[in-house]
Amino acid sequence: MAKQHKIARIKRRLTSAEEFEIMKLVLDKFLWIGTGLMAWGLYQSIIGDGPNGLYFIVAGAVVLAIFSVIIVREFEQIR
Repeated sequence: MAKQHKIARIKRRLTSAEEFEIMKLVLDKFLWIGTGLMAWGLYQSIIGDGPNGLYFIVAGAVVLAIFSVIIVREFEQIR
């Protein structure tokens, strides 16, 4: 019984390749959100709501900048 309890405590560690794949999935969502915000802002600007569209474009650019910082940090950690 004690041996079975010890085995249950062991946690499986992810390999660096598995961690990288998970990171890509998460950061891909940031990319889509940033691109979507910028596209919506462009659409808003075209239909005539300029300032509101500009806010969406800036928000999308901020999301993409955060995305870039995270990517650079992760690649520097790998090296």
